[in-house]
This record gives sequence, structure tokens and C-alpha cells, in this order.
Amino acid sequence: MRTYLYFTVFASGMTTLAIEMSASRLLGPAFGVSNLVWASIIGLILIYLTLGYFIGGRWADRSPYPKTMYTVLLWGAFTAGLIPLAARPVLRLAANAFDLLQVGVLVGSFSSVLLLFIVPITLLGTISPFAIRLAITDPLKVGTIAGRIYAISTLGSFIGTFLPALVLTPLIGTTYTFMAFSGFLTLVALGGLWKTAGWRATLPWAWMPLVLVLLALFGVRGPLKTTDGQIYEGESGYNYIQVVERDGHHLLRLNEGQGIHSQWHPTILDYQGPWEQFLAAPFFNPPSGGIAYQPEMVESIAIIGLAAGTIARQASEVYGPIPIDGYEIDPKIIQVGRDYFDMNQPNLNAIAEDGRLGLERSTRCYTIIAVDAYRPPYIPWHLATREFFQLTYDRLNSDGVLAINVGRAPEDRRLIDALVGTIQTVFPSVYVMDVPGSFNSMVYASVQPSQVTDLYNNFNQLLKRGDGHPLLLESLYRVVYYMQPTPVSDIVYTDDWAPIEWLTNDMVLNFVLFGDMEELQ
Repeated sequence: MRTYLYFTVFASGMTTLAIEMSASRLLGPAFGVSNLVWASIIGLILIYLTLGYFIGGRWADRSPYPKTMYTVLLWGAFTAGLIPLAARPVLRLAANAFDLLQVGVLVGSFSSVLLLFIVPITLLGTISPFAIRLAITDPLKVGTIAGRIYAISTLGSFIGTFLPALVLTPLIGTTYTFMAFSGFLTLVALGGLWKTAGWRATLPWAWMPLVLVLLALFGVRGPLKTTDGQIYEGESGYNYIQVVERDGHHLLRLNEGQGIHSQWHPTILDYQGPWEQFLAAPFFNPPSGGIAYQPEMVESIAIIGLAAGTIARQASEVYGPIPIDGYEIDPKIIQVGRDYFDMNQPNLNAIAEDGRLGLERSTRCYTIIAVDAYRPPYIPWHLATREFFQLTYDRLNSDGVLAINVGRAPEDRRLIDALVGTIQTVFPSVYVMDVPGSFNSMVYASVQPSQVTDLYNNFNQLLKRGDGHPLLLESLYRVVYYMQPTPVSDIVYTDDWAPIEWLTNDMVLNFVLFGDMEELQ
């Protein structure tokens, strides 16, 4: 009997952590997966567990019977499977509110969804103190028993941390992941009830797994979002992925859907966004031997944050079939790019790997390194440090240029200032331009010491040649017209100190609380 008790504790610990890990994926399509969301989930679940430990200890002393514990576990397991179904209409409301930036609705729906976790998590929190009370037969071994039970529960939690993220969510999705763990733990609870109280006590609860099966078969229907023009949605180990079609354009949206990560049209190349601004990067180079920079001098490109391949497609059109290494950490996004964005250029090598790690492993030097992986509040800190920028410098040719797309708030340029201050410790020349009609800025850094007049001269010479690609000419025109003064900053992010979360969280909160919401619509 004690062996099954230990197994119950293991299963309960595994399910608790699986619910916590899956909670971020449940909320991600509506609220994103920023550290603010994670902090809310972890913090509240810890509060619910604390409440469960307190209630469980008192409950176990008043009713120290296996039947009581397994009945509590049944309800905890069953209600866990109801979370995604109960949350679904609220999340759809929140997704629409996020599209319209209705802050009040967002706050209310976020709170409502998190409240759904209070019942199952609190009930699951009662199991460890209950199990300790039931397992103790010798007062001299209380410490040993308690330590063993918490060790087994923690081992289950370890499995519950990785199993959803690495296996179940990419395989069957978030909703079915909740229901799979709920169904498993329900069966464990029924087995324990049968072992300790007999089949007569178990039979009245047999409806629970049947209801979960019926809900899994018939209760989970339709897309998570109901965005007009949606032609694809899916989940990976990293993102909720959505493809929307509007006026013949395919748009890639991730998680809460704020921001377009890639765009495609069968005949249009200029999307009036940041992607085409990477094309202008090498024209910051000074003349070589009195000769202005020419498009033919671009030899290869690395893209960190490939997404669905917009930059790669534009670069291939402008510079020809030069080698392009595209780093995208999410392999499912790469597949979506091939299926919905025609990301099938033979010169593109799409690599499913973290950009910094991939660049470290690369043996190639590039003319352009394009970093398109920043968007508040999702700024990978390890792609914003002096060590990372030194790596990009080392992977660039002698005429190489680093180009970064940086998201910002309308009147808040602190992130740009901090990045420029860090980049200037590695690169001799740094420039900034604002992408018109957006909250994006481009930061360019050249290996060669240069002046902004070099850009102007290269642009003029390209115009005189009369054979520049229209997309390249338009990109250069925008850089010239929307050039900003290079900020002065003494901030230097390093691998040891890069508090980007403080900055990005403050930017987002200030904008949400005090910004002009109409500007974003």
C-alpha cells in the first residue's frame, strides 16, 4: 500500500508542475510569454500551493484516511482538465481585446484565467501533507518519511517540467496536454480509492474519466483564436503560431499576436516595414580605393531571427542567390515559412538553432549580419551584450555591417540608447534610423570606420548607375530620410550584467498605463 502511496505522490507532483508549465502556453496566445506573465503564473501557483499545504495538513489530521485523500485527489485531477475548456471563451475575449488594445478587458480576463487554477492547484497541494500523515506509522521515522515523500514529489515535478514542453505540447497541443495529465491523475486517484476503499466506494466516481474523454472528443473544437483571415494556427515547444491572410498577404503572428514577424505576397516585395531596411546595411561602408560600394560586393548574409524568411527573400531578390544562413530557434516556424511563405530559396540555409550559438559554431564570415530577434518585452538578453556584439564583429568580413531591428515605445528610446552604448564598445561607427509608420528603429554598426556621408555618396553613385534594384533604392532612401542622431550612452550590457527585463518591463508598463492607446490602432 505504501508503494502506491509513493506513486500517488509522484503522479501528483508531476501533474502540478505540468499544469504550471502548460499554464504559460495556455495564456501565451492571448497575453504573450513575457517574464511578467511567467512571474504572475509562478507567484499565484505558489500561493495556491501554500494554501493547499495548510489546508491539507489540517484536513489530514481531522480525517487521516486514504479514502479522503484519494477523493480530494480525484477532484483536483478532474478540475485540472476543465481549466483549458473553462478558459477558452475568456482567452478568445482577451485575444480580441489585445488586437484592439482594450487594457481593462485584458487585465480582467488575465485575472479571471489565473483564478481558474485556484481549485485544482490548491487541492493538489493538499496531497503531500496528507501522504505524510498516512505514511507515518513510527513516530521515530517522521523525518525520514517526510523527506522521502517530498523527494518523490519533487522527482515527479522534475518530470512534469520537461514532459509538457518537450513532448506533449508540440505533439498534441496545450488543451490536450492539460487533459492528458488530468486523465492520468484521475485514474491514479481511482486506483488508490479502489485499493483502499473497494469498488463500491470507487464506482460513484467512475463518471469523471468518462466526462474527460467526452470533453476531449467533443468539447475541444475550433481554433484558439478567431482572427479574420486566419489560415493556420499551431503550437510548438516555443510559440503559439498563427498565419493570417489579408489582401493576399500572409502575416506571421506569434503568441499574443502583437507585431508581424514575417510577411509574404506572391508579387509584392516592399511591405513598408523593418525587413527591407536590412538591405541598406553595407552601404554605410566608406569607398574602397575611391570606388563607391556596389551591390555586387555583398557576398553572404546571416540572419538571427529568420522567422518565415521575409528578409531572406528580399535579400535574394536584391543581391542574387548569395549564401544566406538563417537562424531560427523554433523548427516549427521554419516549416510554417516553407508551407505558407514560400521560404524555399535554394541559397537559404535555415538552421533551427539559437542565433548566438549558431553564430559561434559558424565557420563563415558575412557581409551582413541581420538581427531581427528583438521586440519588447521579448529581448533575448544574450543577444544584447558586448560579448555577443564582439562575436558578430568577429563573424563579419572587413566590409561587414551589423544591422539590428529594435522595437521601442513611442516616446521611449532607452533601449536603443543602451544598445548603442554597448555596440560602440566593439564597433567604430554606429548609426540609427527610425522605420516610418512603426515603433521600430534600425541600428547599423560597420566594421570599417565610416561617416554618414559615405552612405549618401554610395546612394548617389547607385542612382547614377541606374540599375539599382527598386527595393534597395527605396530602403536607402528611407535610411537617408529618417536618419536619427546617434545617441550618447555610457550603458554597457555584458554577459554578467544585462538587466534588460527591468528596462523592457518598465517600457511596456509605462506605455500600457500612460501611453496613448489610439496611436497603436
